[in-house]
Amino acid sequence: MRINTNEEKLRKLETFKRLINLSLTAICLGLEIGVFAYHWLFHFKYSVVEELRYFWFKGHLLEIAIYAFVLFLLSTMYGGMRLGYLKNAEVIFSQVFATLMANIFIYAELSVMAYQLFIPDVFLVMMVEQIIIVIVYINAANRLYRAIFPPRRLLLVHGDRPIDGICGKFESRKDKYTITKTISVKEGVEQVCHVIRQAYERGECNGVVLGDISVEERTPLIKFCYGNSIRVYMVPKITDVILMGAEELHVFDTPLLLTREYSLTVEQRCIKRLMDIVCALILLLVTSPFMLVTAIAIKLYDGGPILYKQMRCTQNQRKFYIMKFRSMRADAEKDGVARLARKNDDRITPIGKVIRKCRIDELPQLINILKGDMSFVGPRPERPEIIEKYVALMPEFVYRMKVKAGLAGFAQIYGKYNTSPYDKLKLDLTYIENYSVLLDVKLMLLTLKILFWPDSTEGVEEEQITALREEKQRRGEGEENF
Repeated sequence: MRINTNEEKLRKLETFKRLINLSLTAICLGLEIGVFAYHWLFHFKYSVVEELRYFWFKGHLLEIAIYAFVLFLLSTMYGGMRLGYLKNAEVIFSQVFATLMANIFIYAELSVMAYQLFIPDVFLVMMVEQIIIVIVYINAANRLYRAIFPPRRLLLVHGDRPIDGICGKFESRKDKYTITKTISVKEGVEQVCHVIRQAYERGECNGVVLGDISVEERTPLIKFCYGNSIRVYMVPKITDVILMGAEELHVFDTPLLLTREYSLTVEQRCIKRLMDIVCALILLLVTSPFMLVTAIAIKLYDGGPILYKQMRCTQNQRKFYIMKFRSMRADAEKDGVARLARKNDDRITPIGKVIRKCRIDELPQLINILKGDMSFVGPRPERPEIIEKYVALMPEFVYRMKVKAGLAGFAQIYGKYNTSPYDKLKLDLTYIENYSVLLDVKLMLLTLKILFWPDSTEGVEEEQITALREEKQRRGEGEENF
């Protein structure tokens, strides 16, 4: 069968692509590690303590290996090794950030070894050299990767709703995907399968996208593609996300999937609460000077209140007052109507612009965490009136309140400013259904990167109104089968 021949070719191509990807990223890491090795052997080892002059050769190798391991771990976590998958600018930023974090770790280690703060001048020179290497190399490597591997050609199977939305998402990554053909599922499963087979045999596509189609309609298409080893990209439904986190049981002679009636076990809740308390106390101690300066600056500017409190909802829709440093004029809501912040809002004070940019306005929420209203990681808390509007559009929105609200959430890390509420819900449910202590630690570390990435959210309020309008537009175009 012709499609089996294509299957073999595609399998070899994917293997070759993976090898090229690993080789290109390994070269980048190798160059950075080489820069560190040079500075360690010719500068650092003489600056730490006098005794390091007599380090055994294996000791030098061990120090270089420690740096290589830390850099590899952070590069993997932050996406610096996702060459060919993320956008060029994202890969560069991710790798630079991973390098910075690795260098901070090693700087701390060398300072401990030297019994004093390590002299940073040569370290800064090394960092600059590594950044130059990352920028130049990743730009060149990405060009090479895209030249070898053109965008994947996709066939889109869609339903009644307009396809502009999903096509727009794929068009935003023209370097990776291109939709060459579309067909409506309403033409019938047999006809759709026939078109997919023909497109594959003719080389018109090498992947299928299943868009806004019902579970009943997509099931035979998934089986057909799986049986013929055809790659499938599928936009998951709410039920799919829930099943992703299901526990697999083997108590009978047939597999069982268990979705629990509660989200976190008692031991998970205890560990998560302990982490929240410890991290909140440490951060309050570390950031207290910044918080004091911010409070004084806000008070001196207009004499108004330092903190701004707003009612939000957390686990089980329990209401609480979230705290922020006030960034708007004291009379911003003098009529008693809470208005969502907008970009370039003239109600934001000069002090407010600075603390919003640096995210300092969110620091008082550490007190909310200590009080137990919030956690470090979890779905962002919404206002009751916003929740009411969202639930009217999609009743499943209440699912995200099965856990405590968080300072940062899955949707903030992996979503975007204008991500729709339905997509945010799926991201938050992904976190809830796949919760682990290690996932919390990973998301807390990823939050550090998001704080500095320009595409990250500029504020919850502005994000909410944008998302709500988009969801209304989506709903106006047609109902989706959840």
